[in-house]
Amino acid sequence: MIRISELRLPLEHPPAALPVAVARHLGIAQTAIRDISVFKRSHDARKKNALMFIYTVDVAVDNEDALLQKFADNPKTGATPDTSYHFVAQAPATLATRPVIVGFGPAGIFAALILAQMGFRPLVLERGKAVRERTRDTWGLWRNKVLDPESNVQFGEGGAGTFSDGKLYSQVKDPRHLGRKVLNEFVKAGAPAEILYVAKPHIGTFRLVGMVERMRHEIETLGGEIRFQSRVTGLHIEQGHVRGVRLASGEEIAASQVILALGHSARDTFEMLHAAGVFMEAKPFAVGFRIEHPQSLIDKARLGPNAGNPLLGAADYKLVYHASNGRAVYSFCMCPGGQVVAATSEANCVVTNGMSQYSRTERNANAGLVVNVSPGDFTGAGAGNPLAGIAFQRRLERHAFALGGGTYEAPGQLVGDFLAGRPSTQLGTVIPSYQPGVHLTDLSTALPDFAIAAMREALPVFDRQIRGFALPAAMLTGVETRTSSPLRITRGEDYQSVNVKGLYPAGEGAGYAGGILSAGIDGIRIAEAVALGI
Repeated sequence: MIRISELRLPLEHPPAALPVAVARHLGIAQTAIRDISVFKRSHDARKKNALMFIYTVDVAVDNEDALLQKFADNPKTGATPDTSYHFVAQAPATLATRPVIVGFGPAGIFAALILAQMGFRPLVLERGKAVRERTRDTWGLWRNKVLDPESNVQFGEGGAGTFSDGKLYSQVKDPRHLGRKVLNEFVKAGAPAEILYVAKPHIGTFRLVGMVERMRHEIETLGGEIRFQSRVTGLHIEQGHVRGVRLASGEEIAASQVILALGHSARDTFEMLHAAGVFMEAKPFAVGFRIEHPQSLIDKARLGPNAGNPLLGAADYKLVYHASNGRAVYSFCMCPGGQVVAATSEANCVVTNGMSQYSRTERNANAGLVVNVSPGDFTGAGAGNPLAGIAFQRRLERHAFALGGGTYEAPGQLVGDFLAGRPSTQLGTVIPSYQPGVHLTDLSTALPDFAIAAMREALPVFDRQIRGFALPAAMLTGVETRTSSPLRITRGEDYQSVNVKGLYPAGEGAGYAGGILSAGIDGIRIAEAVALGI
């Protein structure tokens, strides 16, 4: 087939316009086209009065070889690459020990799935509960202010991404098209087929729940095993090689290959690994607040007269500003038509995150408004200690709990009051979506001074890019601290820990991914490394 990129068509074009554009581009009659499939579709909103869809399509045509030769020097036209997945190994008839996977978020799910599809019958150890039980526990915090430290937004089947916008795009380099394998497996598990071609695919929490269950059932059907409420509390290491794991129950499980797919909030597990001598290092991340606007305001600013067009859906944004104090301020995990959620996994801490359903029809848009921090900013836990970033996060989260009144309500402030340096005392037109509730206060002490200064400088700049972004009634809710892992469990080119053989750090918690898609891709790479190493 022939791949053609950057075919531009008006927003409201009829279905027949696409084959006409393909035929015109190739210089052939429409009757010579045997098939057209859309590989990618995005839109160009730079001219708000003339939005365009931009297509990448794969076309089956008569005389394909001649056309490929004709367009040999055209960067927008060429042979369709092979994006199918090819397994790298098959399990031997007998296995001395099964590969063990610690954690069942996106990296753990795809590591387990690929290993199961290759016949390796992996054993997954997940500290939290199955996804539906976990959902009930999560609602317990949101509705009743009751936290289960082992079953919440961070811990349980599906990982932190289950309670998110379900974004499925990434900027990681992917020459082998492993992201396509991730998307195909999601579609097989019940995701809408459009995630295969829209530019910024997403699923939403409710759909993710059923998909995660179906993927678990496939793993089990292929001989894998998933154990919930099985927290790993120790490693057995002999002469620099992992030999097994110990559970909180006291059970010892022999293993020569252990995948650490922990997620970014497994702080007690990080502490255990550090005490066991596994090499890790502190890394940068970001902290800030969630900011909420009316979704209609964002739609109008981004889409102009096309705001509300069902072909476009709820508008998103991506912003970045480099402040005069050297800090970067940027939007993070933007959730159109969504809500701000309680995301703590520790008692007496407040952590925020964003979530959307597939429809993205809630009243508010929200995004993290965050500022970069680096290991040089961390104090506590000892200079150079890789766990210092955890101590830094924890201090902010406990202070946010106190600012919010000590009830898991989050501290909040209107943007106008934040810029003016005065506490908020009453809500404006933007009603915060955070549950279990928002306690109005002054957020100036919720983050380090450098972060507050950088955000106050950035907001008027962002307002010039998106009219209304600094709306005085817009809502800031704190604190957002779990943007990424505060450390990296360093691995070598063979994907194993640099000082413990057989130990495979994976995904976001290990510092090698940032979101569902990139974590899934990393899980596949790790599964392949394990399979080739057995």
